Amino acid sequence: QIQLVESGGRLVQAGESLRLSCAVSGYTFSSLTMGWFRQVPGKNREFVAVITWNGGTTYYTDSVKGRFTISRDNAKNTVYLQMNSLKPEDTAVYYCNYNYRNYWGKGTLVTVSS
Repeated sequence: QIQLVESGGRLVQAGESLRLSCAVSGYTFSSLTMGWFRQVPGKNREFVAVITWNGGTTYYTDSVKGRFTISRDNAKNTVYLQMNSLKPEDTAVYYCNYNYRNYWGKGTLVTVSS
């Protein structure tokens, strides 16, 4: 069974940067489309970014374009989310996702203070 383990979240100040990681096991990582989603308590989980199996195509939600970068290392079975110029509205639990399936890890909390 596939496992998704997110890490890297912490408390930062507005304008700072953070890199999230998601380690994947139990499946052929290099065949997966990988994504990042986020959720604020009381709100729906929302799409953040996605990357195709070979990293050739990426797509971002408008609110993070130009600030966040999704990448992957197929040799390490890991997908990353580099987050720059963080804003308080980026505060959320961040989850990685594979193939847009409704399957989630525990997530990692990012808190951005103003």
